[in-house]
Amino acid sequence: MSVRIAVLGPISVWRVNDKVGLGPPQQRAVLGLLALAGGQPLSRAELVDALWSDRPPPTAANTIQTYVKQLRRLLEPDRQVRARSAILPLVGDGYALRLPPDDIDVLRFRRLVASTGKCGGESHRTAALLGESLAMWRGAPFCDIPFLAGHPKVTSLVAERQATLVRYGEALITIGDAGEAVAVLGEAVATQPLNEALQALLIRAHLAIGQRSEAFTIYRGVRDRLAAELGVDPGPALSEAYLALLQGKKPPHEPVPAHAVPAQLPADVPDFTGRGAQLGALDSLVAPHDTVPVSVVSGTAGVGKTALAVHWAHRMRDRFPDGQLYVDLRGFDVGWPMSAGDALTRFLGALGVPEWHVPLDVEDRAARYRTELASRRTLVVLDNAATVEQVRPLLPGTASCAVVVTSRDSLAGLVSRHGARRLELDLLPLDDAVTLLRRLIGPGAEPAATATLAAQCARLPLALRVAAELAITHDGASLPELVDDLADRHGRLNLLDAGSDHHTKVRAVFSWSYRRLPADVARAFRLFALYPGDELDPYGAAALFGTGLTDARRLLAALSRAHLIRPAGPDRYGIHDLLRAYAVQRGDPADRHAALTRLFDYFVAAAGAAARVLEPSARHPATDQPVTSLPAFADAGAARAWLDAERPTLVTVIDHTARHGWPAHTERLAASLYRYLDGGHYPDALRIYTQAAEAARRAGDQTARGHALINLGSVYRLRGRYHVAAAQYRRACTLHRRAGDARGQARALAHLGTVLFRLGQPASGALCQQRALGLYRQAGDQTGQARVLTNLGIIDERLGRFGSARQHHQQALARYRLVGDRVCEAVSLSRLGLIDARQGGGGPARATHERALAYFRTIGHRRGEAHLHTNLAALDVHLGRYESAVRDHREALDLFQQIGDPHGEITTRNGLGDALRSAGRPAEALAQFRDALTLAVETCDRDEQARAHGGMARTHQVLGQREEARRHWRQALALYTAFGAPEAADARAGLAALDPAARTGEAVSS
Repeated sequence: MSVRIAVLGPISVWRVNDKVGLGPPQQRAVLGLLALAGGQPLSRAELVDALWSDRPPPTAANTIQTYVKQLRRLLEPDRQVRARSAILPLVGDGYALRLPPDDIDVLRFRRLVASTGKCGGESHRTAALLGESLAMWRGAPFCDIPFLAGHPKVTSLVAERQATLVRYGEALITIGDAGEAVAVLGEAVATQPLNEALQALLIRAHLAIGQRSEAFTIYRGVRDRLAAELGVDPGPALSEAYLALLQGKKPPHEPVPAHAVPAQLPADVPDFTGRGAQLGALDSLVAPHDTVPVSVVSGTAGVGKTALAVHWAHRMRDRFPDGQLYVDLRGFDVGWPMSAGDALTRFLGALGVPEWHVPLDVEDRAARYRTELASRRTLVVLDNAATVEQVRPLLPGTASCAVVVTSRDSLAGLVSRHGARRLELDLLPLDDAVTLLRRLIGPGAEPAATATLAAQCARLPLALRVAAELAITHDGASLPELVDDLADRHGRLNLLDAGSDHHTKVRAVFSWSYRRLPADVARAFRLFALYPGDELDPYGAAALFGTGLTDARRLLAALSRAHLIRPAGPDRYGIHDLLRAYAVQRGDPADRHAALTRLFDYFVAAAGAAARVLEPSARHPATDQPVTSLPAFADAGAARAWLDAERPTLVTVIDHTARHGWPAHTERLAASLYRYLDGGHYPDALRIYTQAAEAARRAGDQTARGHALINLGSVYRLRGRYHVAAAQYRRACTLHRRAGDARGQARALAHLGTVLFRLGQPASGALCQQRALGLYRQAGDQTGQARVLTNLGIIDERLGRFGSARQHHQQALARYRLVGDRVCEAVSLSRLGLIDARQGGGGPARATHERALAYFRTIGHRRGEAHLHTNLAALDVHLGRYESAVRDHREALDLFQQIGDPHGEITTRNGLGDALRSAGRPAEALAQFRDALTLAVETCDRDEQARAHGGMARTHQVLGQREEARRHWRQALALYTAFGAPEAADARAGLAALDPAARTGEAVSS
């Protein structure tokens, strides 16, 4: 009889085609350890040590013997009692697992990896074998038995997989599939952040597909970690990769893919059963179509719509080579459903659109989404949709893609307007429901009781899985006894429930499982359902449950085993909306409010802690330390990684707190995220600050609303929408003035002054800054004064008033040092160094810049680092080192694009154009000036428009293209004159050089 064992993920056993229930975790652990041994015996002492470490019970050896007996019955049900076991024989003082190597996945994995040694250097064959070996992994080994995570054999197996991932990445780059290598290597480096060889390989992969900015980010990150944690510089492998990056050398044989390939499908459903006709109906989506093929899978809650869609999608992955997009729209969740705008943001990111290119307006976002999918063959799965309006913006525009939508609603509008095919999903046929139960429960399930249980579960897959888990873990009761118990429960609910029979049966199953939970686990289930986000980690659970971290992990594991919540990633869990609704009904309102308050306290504290690590010297809102644990943030990278991972959750939490009566939490959480969101994530930032402003309005808090509007204005400013930003700043200024808040009014005026300056109104901008300076002095705010003095210094620099600029920056520097703001201290040093460079002080300027640059790198301040590179480039141009200037400008450009700073990108492109022209590369210079001008026109940045026109005029003049040069000089002159910039004189001189009449004093026609 064929037996197959899998340990590369949760431990699973199949006998023929039936899955075998393996009993308690310790019993599964015995089988898994024997499988890892590869046929070699393990003594009882080794097994006892693995299961109980240094605290074995007195009956440990007997318990091991009992586990082996139970496993023998499960694996060899037809074996006579006294016959020698063929699969688990006694060997000395222990046991061995004797099966063909290919029937144990870990042994097959090792055989495939070893067989690559016979490929004779044939890279495609090597990549295929390694890919096949890695495809066998279904998660972390023994992930369903946490106490074995640190066992030497398990950690050794994890190391084997990491080594195989590295080899696979190398092979993929060699055969020209570097895009896949990026995904593979990214997973490997996450667990080995200081592995230089691995990081160098990932840099090579990014460079191979043209992602230079990502490659630079990886290099800078590992370089800084090596310095901070080990005190060493990059070794040869990293240095060589960096040199290749600077030179733009791509690895040989690599094609550059046109786009990212998303793979967002959740894991396939284990023990998927039946639905053959429905799978066949969905197959029609892969046939050629004239319009976008859409299928709507509808049916009652818990009927298996998601399971069907995901299972079919996995079957068809190869038919959609450009990727698979998936989103749970949470349309029927008791919390807030996901908006189409949020789903579009996630999809665009998965399609490789940089965050700073994601439009702020939802209609523009949808248009960009359709553009990205226009030439791709991509599958889109929209799960749990509630309305047509939620789905319509997410439909691609071309027939090369296919869409599967699941919903409890028929979504008639999709059928009538978009030609969608409707697939109504009914209950599982009884035979299929019984088959599913037998697979889940195991061969010991009595046929009659199993059939009755299937009917009692309304043949709904969700209820069947919950019931099966309870049947497996029951305390000594037989399956017929449990069925009778459920029948009694069902009968009592029938007297109370006026709903449909399906609804009543599902409630009965949930109730049956729920009432058998220990009290603390039942309470955790009720509270988990309150969580407003998609996925909850143990830290959030500890806050929600009001427990320590260890207890929270235990409770989550118990709920997961009972199938009342589901794993949603490493250390993260989600819940089915039907179970959520059931659990919420069981909750107590007072307990509910206290639990949510603890949860929101946790997120405020955790976000505040991450923000303080990210930028220690900035002013952050005060937060009360929660009683639960907080994640540890070893450095700025760890803090940013946590914020990146939790950002969707934080957005949802802010939505909930803003709408449901926690305005103080909304305001403090939004304020804590300001510095982090200042570096990108603009669609999320827009939503966060909009909610914060609305919550403050409802609460009548003018000061909080004013600060939210300032933050909202900053989103528009950073996206280059200066007129919209100015309107927000003016509204905020009015609110703060009415509230008598001098500091808030000063903050709004300072931001408004910056925007007016960029709109070509330097005098108005300077006046706003002067008014802000007076208000900050009135409030005694040294930091605010320093920031305004910096702004005034920059305005003076731009207008050529270098003496006044130096004085302002020196005053700002003194205040930054007084308050200990090292970030802004570095900014002031940089600005002073730039003035030195412009006044001929090259030596001191370089030293000043390099000190500031080193500090920005140390703290991971990418915007500051980018500005320092532009300043160093300007200095190199002054000293005639043009190629060095080009390299610095390109580094700055990469950084500004990464963080989504259009103003920084414009100024850098103009500077790069100047450096390229000076280096004798006029054609490249013109391209940079044109890109700068396009962006400057989009953002209404009149000063940079003037710079771009001036740069193009000089370049055309070098090329002897007099008419083009004259046209651009005239446009530059008009802009410089309106701005009051000293370069107006340069524009006049340029025109005079092109027109002899002007040199003799005759009027120049404009």
